[in-house]
Amino acid sequence: MKIVFMGTPAFSVPILEALVDSTYEVIAVVTQPDRPVGRKKLLTPSPVKEAALKHGIGVLQPEKISGSPEMEKIIEMNPDLIVTAAFGQFLPTKLLNVPRLRSINVHASLLPKYRGGAPVHYALINGETETGVSIMYMEKKMDAGDIISQKSLPITRADDVGTLFKRLSVLGRDLLMETIPQIIDGTIEPIKQDEEKVTFSPNITREQEVLDWNKEAAAIDCQVRGMRPFPGAYTFLEGQRLKIWAVTPLSNQTDKEPGTIIDIQKESILVACGNNTVVQLDEIQPAGKTKMTVAAFVSGLGSKLSTGEVLG
Repeated sequence: MKIVFMGTPAFSVPILEALVDSTYEVIAVVTQPDRPVGRKKLLTPSPVKEAALKHGIGVLQPEKISGSPEMEKIIEMNPDLIVTAAFGQFLPTKLLNVPRLRSINVHASLLPKYRGGAPVHYALINGETETGVSIMYMEKKMDAGDIISQKSLPITRADDVGTLFKRLSVLGRDLLMETIPQIIDGTIEPIKQDEEKVTFSPNITREQEVLDWNKEAAAIDCQVRGMRPFPGAYTFLEGQRLKIWAVTPLSNQTDKEPGTIIDIQKESILVACGNNTVVQLDEIQPAGKTKMTVAAFVSGLGSKLSTGEVLG
């Protein structure tokens, strides 16, 4: 069976690797064009491109797949199945209808919750206790196709975007390999999504990265983990951006204004949050500096910091 695989980030790599190691034939990989990365803006291939080249698979990189020469090449290949996983572009109906077994997507949420490009971020930010992977038939409307299979996993306080991406990638890989044989033999009974339960997870905006200290401490923790390791949550200290990489919600209560630094110790800074709650800052990154523990900050850069100062 001939498969065209479409994906871009590290999340997609284990899924591609499983297809390559199976009895199926991956005849082409489609991914986003190389992008400039880092301060030096070095042109860098996607993780999926690197994995495909390692296995000697041809790679297509259309800036926009609709109407592109790359799309025509895929049509000429006449694949039996198109599999996408975090590809990052909409596929036109003309392409979706090419494979005899249709086109399917591995999506990192329990649809119909969190359609869109940032389902893992939103699951964490919103304090969900579980998430999962959905495999669905693709249609032109974003993440709206009939669900073929689903599996869930719990979200713990130790999870952030990085850890959850890795766990969901493995879950998606395993679920896909269980699902494809059922697609081939026709035993799948797709389930239509309940439109009344649909929620969306559009790409994270710069405004969403800013911490709102009026939220309760637990919600601040969820926001920090939902932005880690990318793009990162931040606040302001004395007019300078201060990235917050790790916090701990405490049982303490306070009557101070949200955002107020209420205590500074050798290894901790306590900040007032909404509804009289308190959060402990654990790992931060001052403007122009590297990531550091609060202990390192307090003993150095934070030596002039005083209680009563307000973040934000």
